[in-house]
Amino acid sequence: MTEPSLPELLHAAVTAVGGTERPGQVTMAEAVEQAIDDGSHLLVQAGTGTGKSLGYLVPALAHGERVVVATATLALQRQLVERDLPRTVDALHPLLRRRPEFAMLKGRSNYMCLHRLHEGVPQDEEEGLFDQFEAAAPTSKLGQDLLRMRDWADETETGDRDDLTPGVSDRAWSQISVSSRECLGASKCAYGAECFAEMARERAKLAEVVVTNHALLAIDAIEGAPVLPQHEVLIVDEAHELVSRVTGVATGELTPGQVNRAVRRVAKLVNEKAADQLQTAAEGFERLMELALPGRLEEVPEDLGYALMALRDAARTVISAIGATRDKSVSDEDAVRKQALASVESVHDVAERITNGSEWDVVWYERHDRFGASLRVAPMSVSGLLREKLFTDRSVVLASATLKLGGDFNGVGASLGLAPEGIEGEDIPPWKGIDVGSPFDYGKQGILYVAKHLARPARDSDRGDMLDELTELIQAAGGRTLGLFSSMRAAQLAAEELRSRIPEFPILLQGEETLGELIKNFAADPKTCLFGTLSLWQGVDVPGASCQLVVMDKIPFPRPDDPLMSARQKAVEDAGGNGFMAVAATHAALLMAQGAGRLVRATGDRGVVAVLDQRLATARYGSYLKASLPDFWFTTDRNQVRRSLAAIDEVAKKAEQNAEAEQATEEAKPEEA
Repeated sequence: MTEPSLPELLHAAVTAVGGTERPGQVTMAEAVEQAIDDGSHLLVQAGTGTGKSLGYLVPALAHGERVVVATATLALQRQLVERDLPRTVDALHPLLRRRPEFAMLKGRSNYMCLHRLHEGVPQDEEEGLFDQFEAAAPTSKLGQDLLRMRDWADETETGDRDDLTPGVSDRAWSQISVSSRECLGASKCAYGAECFAEMARERAKLAEVVVTNHALLAIDAIEGAPVLPQHEVLIVDEAHELVSRVTGVATGELTPGQVNRAVRRVAKLVNEKAADQLQTAAEGFERLMELALPGRLEEVPEDLGYALMALRDAARTVISAIGATRDKSVSDEDAVRKQALASVESVHDVAERITNGSEWDVVWYERHDRFGASLRVAPMSVSGLLREKLFTDRSVVLASATLKLGGDFNGVGASLGLAPEGIEGEDIPPWKGIDVGSPFDYGKQGILYVAKHLARPARDSDRGDMLDELTELIQAAGGRTLGLFSSMRAAQLAAEELRSRIPEFPILLQGEETLGELIKNFAADPKTCLFGTLSLWQGVDVPGASCQLVVMDKIPFPRPDDPLMSARQKAVEDAGGNGFMAVAATHAALLMAQGAGRLVRATGDRGVVAVLDQRLATARYGSYLKASLPDFWFTTDRNQVRRSLAAIDEVAKKAEQNAEAEQATEEAKPEEA
């Protein structure tokens, strides 16, 4: 019996999920198959509606080697594990004559810890554990969540936080979960044989396809101790998010609160001298953090440097003192000691990293009204790390709807540690970039409008003309507006102003409800508008008439005082490059491409992306940004856009009226006997 061809396999899988085969999906699947066969690397831009998950799953499953699929969002992980993979495996089984196993794997803190659940949570103030279920008032939200989780523990097969519905707060979950540093280890824990995290790792070892997240992929690369099983193929979906997620994992933070918690946790576990040394160092650090000014620290001030060295040395002394305590059989004391050790190791590692002063790190000070002062350290770039850790000994496929910025893949490639496409040499991973297009006709389905007549936006300026324009656009569209703002302050000001100007159109504001509730309510009422910032640029999927106008208040360049972005920009300039284009413009292009992608989510969608920033039409970099967006019909004619929005609104209203009439007719029919 001959082996099934890729087109046969793809057709079977697409049919099984109830989809439609797209030319772009076929092109993508063939390119993925070629990359896996060659052991090479591939960047794929696949527009919304292409069906990219099957475009990589089918050739990966056909190849028969272990595959790790890493995604950025929970929604896509769930789609893969609960929908795409089960149906695809069922469809391919008769053709492949085998049934590939698949599994989900997350970081340890995503799973319920049975030791925490049954033995209690270590206290900060004294040695020992307390029963969190007894301590929490059953009438409080925390108490109710804890009791619900205790009941859920008897039902769940996975212990995975995301399987608990409705969800619980981070505070509640922290009562019954541990980090990898806090874990006692399966061999030393009384509940090791039943551990949900260990069972998930065992399932992953046996699976042909392992679905995980970008953060765990980063931990696997950075920390050296493998948490993912060995694999021959790595597929990174939502790859436009990878650099940001890896940077987040590689970022260290030190706060007075964190240091003081470590002091309390070790107080009775070490000798008095070691405890006093850490206490004194913590007080000195806290005192200096109250005096520091926000911003990047190109050189750590001398007094802060001394405080950090004192903290590092005291933490090292405490770590040695805890380690010298002879291990006993598993007991409450072991859990307390493990959590204390994790706290003080975290303090030591960040303090040491900052005092070492690597030229490849960026250090800065932040002060938040809610969270207080913090000292942070992040890598100047993760490109070298990714090149070394990801693109060796395996084939890597990176897929997203937005990888081709300014007309090519080189900008994203550089951020991943890849040389310009076509450049080859020793230690230079070869790669190819392809754009498989989109099933949508962007030129007919959408308009890109730039409000060229508006004043050039200035930082923190009063943009009355922008609010006037936004008001008129919303009125023309009949609501149906997703407002994407460059800052939360701008979103709040716009919502407050427009709620008084046009009360007939409800304005939802990010932060006033959960994101899920906001999107649900936005989709339910066409007259409603939704305003917000970063997560809305990438996290809204509302096909149909509820989202026919996407507004960007201005080009989303990083703030000039963003310590990490400004440091990266300066580093490019010092090396003779164009720092603005390499960092700020690339950042803005990626966000704008994601934001514009909110408009057309289905073949019947129509609407306008309105950018209320003249620079997209007038600045030299405007052409680069426009080349990064879907190929909408372009205009700066405000009157034409209003007429188009009004016409689209009229069509949508008629469709809604017809649907209501059909429903009323259906309800009026007599029931059959």
